[in-house]
Amino acid sequence: MKSRSFLSTALLVAVAGLAGYGGFVFFQDMEGPSFTLTPDTGYASPAREMRLDMQDKSGVRSVVVSVRKSNSSIPIFEKTFKEPQQEQQVSFSFKNSGLRDGAFDLEIKVTDASLAGFGLGNTRTRIIPMRFDTQPPRITVKNPVPPTVRRGGSAALRYTVNEDVYRSGVRVGDTMFRGYQQKDGSFICFFAFPHNTAREDYAPVLMAEDMAGNVSSSPLNVRTVDRSFRQDVITITDDFLQKVGIKMMELAPNAKTPLERYVLINRDLRAANVKYLKEVGSQSASSMLWRGAFLQMPRSAARAGYADHRIYMYNGQKIDDQYHLGFDLASVRMAEIPAANSGRVVFVGQLGIYGNIVIIDHGLGVMTLYSHMSEFRVADGAEVRRGDIIGTTGSTGMAFGDHLHFGVLVGGIEVTPLEWLDPKWLRDNVTGPLGMN
Repeated sequence: MKSRSFLSTALLVAVAGLAGYGGFVFFQDMEGPSFTLTPDTGYASPAREMRLDMQDKSGVRSVVVSVRKSNSSIPIFEKTFKEPQQEQQVSFSFKNSGLRDGAFDLEIKVTDASLAGFGLGNTRTRIIPMRFDTQPPRITVKNPVPPTVRRGGSAALRYTVNEDVYRSGVRVGDTMFRGYQQKDGSFICFFAFPHNTAREDYAPVLMAEDMAGNVSSSPLNVRTVDRSFRQDVITITDDFLQKVGIKMMELAPNAKTPLERYVLINRDLRAANVKYLKEVGSQSASSMLWRGAFLQMPRSAARAGYADHRIYMYNGQKIDDQYHLGFDLASVRMAEIPAANSGRVVFVGQLGIYGNIVIIDHGLGVMTLYSHMSEFRVADGAEVRRGDIIGTTGSTGMAFGDHLHFGVLVGGIEVTPLEWLDPKWLRDNVTGPLGMN
């Protein structure tokens, strides 16, 4: 009898526990899922795919997306998840919506997997006023003559678009050089002719994507000038690897041998640093912050040029080859470094092969970088004027003698600094054609 009574009591406790848990879930989760729509521009087109990110602590059970127009609602996407998760993501489009250009409402219903509503779950509904647009934007180039661009150099373009755009600019291969809208409504775009692109393969495309996702693109009429770059053969010796061992160890502590460490830094770390510079270069002021030609570090001599092709040999075998993207300028030890032009400091710190580096944004995607520095005299976010001292030269990073590596970035891509140091080039290719004189 005591055993049976104990089992009965245990069963009652278990049932009460389950009921309590069910009541807890029932009463605790009384809100529908949260969700975000990307892009949330208020426009739609057959070309654009939309993404819906949903979250709920009880798990997301289902989603229904409908278009509402003229008192009718037509589902264009529905999905029920077999295994509800706290985070779910779906994509949908308007290809088969039957919509025509004009206003409509987008209705999104997302239901969670809670026990609320006697097991039906909580549903959150959002109705978004939108406009359906199938017409691509129209782009008009305003340059008086086609831009001229040299291999490894830069060019400038002014253009207009007949409607608001989600993005626009010049695409070169996989790189998108952003256009920056000006107060008069026009756009200015600086773009590059990459040093490692052959003249016959250089095919810049001017494009614009409107708020609905419609895209216009056309080959950009430019005048190209080819050029060749210097090639150097650099022999790596065991004596050299031993001398720079401590510096190399700091940059690549997990490499197995000194030679492997050197190649890892020269190739992989360099590639990662270049990728990061491209990310930094994508965030620039929309107005021109500089005035006049850029300034070279005073009393300095060039020790290495832009796009010098370096072939690295060890024991008679090629181990690597890279391009040096910038000017190496040497002066006295720990020479003061002036800002090449006015702008805003967007990076101060250590970056792999560049060592201690400062990056200044001059607006419209144009930036300058100063690397291998021994000392910083400027802070991140500071406004600087042409000639302000930002630090001193050094040998940090992958540098083996005191000097300044000076670079110019256009859209995050290093271009030849020589053009930006030349007042005539700026007048003929930037301020003149863009109407900035």
